[in-house]
Amino acid sequence: MEKVLQMLKAGFARLDVTPPLDVFMQGYYSERRAAGILDPLYVNAVAFGDGENTAVALSLDVIGINRKECDVCREVIAQRAALPPDAVFVACTHTHTGPTVYDGLYPKDSLYNDVLFRRMADAATLAVADMKPASVGIARQELKDIAFIRRFRMKDGTTRTNPGRRNPQVAEPIGAPDETVQLVKITRKGAPEILLINFQVHPDVVSGNFFSADFPGFVRTTMESALDNVHCVYFNGAQGDTNHLNVNAPTWDANGGYEHARHMGRSIAAAALQVYGKTEAVAGDRVVYRQRTVEVPSSRVGAEQVREAEKIIELHEAGRAAEIPETGMGVVTLVAEAYTRKRLEHGPDQIALCLNTLAFGGVAITGAPGEPFTEIGRQVKANSPYAMTLYCCCANGCEAYFPTQDAYEEGGYEARSSKFAPGVGEALIESGTVLLRAMHGEEPA
Repeated sequence: MEKVLQMLKAGFARLDVTPPLDVFMQGYYSERRAAGILDPLYVNAVAFGDGENTAVALSLDVIGINRKECDVCREVIAQRAALPPDAVFVACTHTHTGPTVYDGLYPKDSLYNDVLFRRMADAATLAVADMKPASVGIARQELKDIAFIRRFRMKDGTTRTNPGRRNPQVAEPIGAPDETVQLVKITRKGAPEILLINFQVHPDVVSGNFFSADFPGFVRTTMESALDNVHCVYFNGAQGDTNHLNVNAPTWDANGGYEHARHMGRSIAAAALQVYGKTEAVAGDRVVYRQRTVEVPSSRVGAEQVREAEKIIELHEAGRAAEIPETGMGVVTLVAEAYTRKRLEHGPDQIALCLNTLAFGGVAITGAPGEPFTEIGRQVKANSPYAMTLYCCCANGCEAYFPTQDAYEEGGYEARSSKFAPGVGEALIESGTVLLRAMHGEEPA
């Protein structure tokens, strides 16, 4: 039986943030404008208070928000919810069927962004107002055959991302997925439970130009349909080198689409449901939060390589991809690498990354401001002094891929398209670990 710790309070709010049609969608290197809605996009907010400190964690159904926009967003939330900015944690699920919210290849809709940030602030404010005395329980469950490593060593020694189903040239996957589903059950006095679920896989399942929360939306709806009087929030984990594609799947097994996203959401929820009644009580009385900025080198290259990149971009934008000296995912790799090199033509040589984390008793919520490889999340969780650490992608920023050192040496889409130099993954592990331990009172940040 979980003991109610009177000091801890928790609150929840959810608001619809589905944009108008015809806005640009982000996630590929081709233009997409929203033409319909498969299911709504939401912001989910969870607030925690201990009588002295209050913090809020938000999970948002968009691909990501870069640091410049996210800093503005967090300031808006902090002002309206009467919180310090460091007490606001924003994680995006990374759904590829959501809107563009920062300038990249395709322009953002500034009017929508203004409304989105206000809605996020409203959700945070409502979650704080909803806080009730709470107790906390945690559980973990293994889930097989939902997340798959997407980087492969080929028989010729090269590295390929998404080499295609049953490609005879595949030698082996590079690494192993983190197949741990983490559940935090927050039981509240006289109010619905709040369930936090953390898993790690790329939400690029539905595709197309209709809005959808992808599988994270189905995790939430499945949990809330299966249990009475609960709210569910999904935090996506370190997913930079994984996705839903099983290259060894039989030909009859769908490897994508709306129904496969539903299958994934139900599977993740089912793993959480298996341990829902077996949670271990953890202390939840103290709310703390910290923020740290880490400077890392960019992957800026010289003028000659930038000129070569411009040639690739020119072919891509002219619809002459057949002239790019690669095939399949190799073309995407060259195009992505070219855009990264062009963007960094005039710098910067160093990039500041924002690491933000909060904790309530024995549970911490942290992450990286982009798409970290599986091993980064795995290591930070293993190093954490907390009983459970929810590690999130696209947290308080979305600054491209964070590969590990080995990935840079091996090559492939993620390392070649990253705007960071080798070593960024290891820097995130070290800094993330220091931040968690400092919050826990073990060493200075």
